[in-house]
Amino acid sequence: MHVIETYFECGGFDHRFLQGGISVYLWNLSKALAGQGHRVSVVTPAHGRLDDLRASYDLETLDYEDSYELPLVLDPATWAAFPPEVGIPLTTTAHRLRLDGVDLYFLSNRLLDELPDRFYPPYHTKGSDLVFFKPLGYQVDTVRFVRRYFADEKALIHAHEPYYHYLLPAAFRDDPSKLVVGTVQSNMPITKKVYRPKVERLLRFLDAQVTLPAEDEAPDRSCSEHETVLSAYQQRTHLHYEYGPGHVRIYDLVADHADLLDFLSPGHLAFYTDFADTPFERPFTRLPVRETVARNAHKSFVGGCAIGSRWTDAARPAADRAAVLGGLGLDPDLPTFFHNARYAVNHKGQVELFRAVDRVLDEGLAANFVLRCISDGGIDDPYLREVVERHRGRIHLECERVEEQRILEYAASSDFCLFPSKFEMDTFLIAQGEAMSVGAVPIATAQLGMAHFGHVADPLDGPFAARATGFAVNRSFAEDDALLVDALAARIRQAAALLRERPEEYRRLRANAIATAREFTWEQVARLHLEAFTPLWEERRPEPDADLLLRHGWFDLLPAEAYRTRPDAIAEAAARFGDADAYRRCRELDPTAAHALFEAAWLRADFDRCAAAAEADPSLRARLSGRRTVADGRIVYRLPHAERVEVVTLAPPGPGRREVSVRPLERTAPGVFAGVLGGEREHIHPGGELTLLLTLADGRSAWDVVRHD
Repeated sequence: MHVIETYFECGGFDHRFLQGGISVYLWNLSKALAGQGHRVSVVTPAHGRLDDLRASYDLETLDYEDSYELPLVLDPATWAAFPPEVGIPLTTTAHRLRLDGVDLYFLSNRLLDELPDRFYPPYHTKGSDLVFFKPLGYQVDTVRFVRRYFADEKALIHAHEPYYHYLLPAAFRDDPSKLVVGTVQSNMPITKKVYRPKVERLLRFLDAQVTLPAEDEAPDRSCSEHETVLSAYQQRTHLHYEYGPGHVRIYDLVADHADLLDFLSPGHLAFYTDFADTPFERPFTRLPVRETVARNAHKSFVGGCAIGSRWTDAARPAADRAAVLGGLGLDPDLPTFFHNARYAVNHKGQVELFRAVDRVLDEGLAANFVLRCISDGGIDDPYLREVVERHRGRIHLECERVEEQRILEYAASSDFCLFPSKFEMDTFLIAQGEAMSVGAVPIATAQLGMAHFGHVADPLDGPFAARATGFAVNRSFAEDDALLVDALAARIRQAAALLRERPEEYRRLRANAIATAREFTWEQVARLHLEAFTPLWEERRPEPDADLLLRHGWFDLLPAEAYRTRPDAIAEAAARFGDADAYRRCRELDPTAAHALFEAAWLRADFDRCAAAAEADPSLRARLSGRRTVADGRIVYRLPHAERVEVVTLAPPGPGRREVSVRPLERTAPGVFAGVLGGEREHIHPGGELTLLLTLADGRSAWDVVRHD
């Protein structure tokens, strides 16, 4: 088949022409698909680097010239200094490079050639410089180039990251010769929107006859105080932001019009489907995008990701640990922990990481820490610098970009690797897999998008210990998370003790880590994609599946006849989620069943479902109501499996978005939390609702509401 890969950059064939990881992904997948006998074309901007390409490669200029004016309808709220619509005259040329069995097509015009050093427009250009629309110009040019250059050739367009291809599925929807597979490669907020009139104008310009989804209804100002707090809190989760009128979700544009949706790992797909166990899970169920996800869920598949061959090459010489660590001023005889990520203190959990390292070293733990926090502008956080200075000879902090070989030697000279990423922003985390592939046992958050690396299972006990690769800490959706600091410090101590006291167990985990990481090859990724592409190429499309609905607990979306034809499967799923309403539609809700449903919902802190189950057995009501006491301006909250309870209230009104105040209750005993009502920045209305954010022992986040006087 002919696969057309397209993304905003594809310089993975040469480090001088790349900026981000998707570029590397695209190039490795393209080579692997070509290696399995398929024709592969890559369409990408030239980014003003044609002369550099010509200097190193045999670059061919094609007989292609496309002159047009790019129409841009501007949001006056953002582009106040500009007219409502502007046109950018463009003349696009195309240039081909043939490399490793892949044809790369570089598109060049005055917009696409802007920013040759960084490629991506900086965020501050939004509202002030039309270069901000360079990614949008790339989309339009790609559509026009593919339509003209490949015309009626049958091809499958594999486009990467929704923000950079949301026009493509709609533009090719009615073209019988073109199939479109959209790939989600980050956990960008699923509710991210763009200016609706701009999209409508561009789709008309591209002759795409599609109707955009109805605009979301304005937030209901009469909704409860609790629901208002939940919505306002979400900007802290990095999972959802609210938009004003006149916008359209980009996920709808991709999911509704693409033929398939591609994800990087099973956990990535699971997370992006229902946001389970996160602070966003409850608001998500009330948003229209949940319907978009559900009606397109049957299109989704896992294409996977992989570790580069340089890290998995058996012929690679072993690193000289003494020379590597000694060269950094560290003691090679001590347990060594390695971290490698861009400097992103919240995304990568680096604040918590440094707090945990500071704590264990203050306690006297004898260990080394090689911490790479990559930042072209250096690291200006005085706390991080202070920690390094106080523990000189135990910490090596590095922020510079270095040759891959040096990073490989750091990882191979380490005993453990630390990846406490937060907010479920990492969808595969190649850096963790790289470190594991050369023998570093992982200590990482149990993010769904990273679970494929095998560190989530208990490494020393339980049914999955034999295949476990390392140690997990709970997922985190809080900034400067004290629970994450505690967990990291405990795991670092445990790991150092294991290496010292039970070396045979460490060697088992190390062997498992190496074997697991090396399973992720680009050949395997190509096979997974072809397993999805081939039926589509042969005009066999996936169909909606009731099992998929049950897997995610979408009982409201089941056809009515399913309750008659599949009662056992529905009852089993309802019991798993503690959903009494779904259960009683296919089974009698007797006291025994009610207790089982109550317990399932109780463990998830899903108290609405607990209440529904308690209707069938009044003895459960006292337990439900007894979890909270409000009297004399104080609250006492009791939940045995809670690790943290926080009061979340609306902060005093101010300009811009509504903000919230978050205050933890004091833990007075295991599962018991207490505190006064009201704080300096808290608005608590008499006779209103008090919103509580619960963090459970297994890392799940859940919400509760307490009425007070």
